[in-house]
Amino acid sequence: MKRILITGGAGFIGSNLAKKLLEDENNKVICIDNFDPFYSTRQKELNVEGLKANKRFKFIGGSIRSMDDLNKAKGVDVIIHLAAKTGVRPSIHEPGVYYDVNVKGTQTLLEFAKQQKIQQFVFGSSSSVYGINKNVPWKENENLLPISPYASTKLSCEMLGHVYHHLYGMRFIALRFFTVYGPAQRPDLAIHKFFKSILNDKPIPVFGDGTTSRDYTFVDDIVKGIISAISYTASGYEIINLGNYKSVGLNELIKMIENISGKNAIIEKLPEQPGDVRSTYADISKAKKLLGYDPRTTLEDGLKSFYSWFTANTSEI
Repeated sequence: MKRILITGGAGFIGSNLAKKLLEDENNKVICIDNFDPFYSTRQKELNVEGLKANKRFKFIGGSIRSMDDLNKAKGVDVIIHLAAKTGVRPSIHEPGVYYDVNVKGTQTLLEFAKQQKIQQFVFGSSSSVYGINKNVPWKENENLLPISPYASTKLSCEMLGHVYHHLYGMRFIALRFFTVYGPAQRPDLAIHKFFKSILNDKPIPVFGDGTTSRDYTFVDDIVKGIISAISYTASGYEIINLGNYKSVGLNELIKMIENISGKNAIIEKLPEQPGDVRSTYADISKAKKLLGYDPRTTLEDGLKSFYSWFTANTSEI
């Protein structure tokens, strides 16, 4: 049986990953999460509520910055590190907190992995590390110029991973996620926020002229990429994009959400925000080659899936 530790396991991506991993009876999943108050604790509780009845699931309420908490997960074979302080804009106001949690937390987790002789470490990085870069679609070997504290912490963690690979032979796979969405998505992210506002006849904030674009990637496709990385052994250190290989404009996204919800959006025009990039767009040829990654979910189908989840859980969140 493979014992897999997921940090941030009660969160959006972590809980979806745990559910998928538990479908395989050869997996035991240990989640650690400190229920950071960045968004509703109730939503995180809902995310793991159905998992706790599974005998192959263990939940640890704790912090990645605490070695005592991490030691409750001794004996794991693989670490999937998804825990982090998230959000570009909030990081500008609290850069020290983001550094403390994201970088120091990752350092502590790498030390735990070293002590426990864990050889497979998969890290959830971010497309934000690319910063402003016109060479789209973005390849992993681009010159990186992050423009927010959050992005810089993710890049720092990628480099920490290289250090531990070099010094201790630990396999470190950094997966750069591109605008992940789907059931259980965080409420601060655009798709969740837009559906909620439109359905409640409240304005949605549009920063700039609506021509910014993102490579929206459905969470099930991201989960498949992570699971492939768990068993990847061909090299010791890799950075790999996980995106959808398509950049969709904000105005187009809003029209799709209007069509699915059956309601028109009330637009609140706001200035462009510091730290935001105008476009993201992933080159996923490396992911296809190394992981067999093949995202299949169209944006329309993914939005419908999120809408179904949201309407079923709206009274709880």
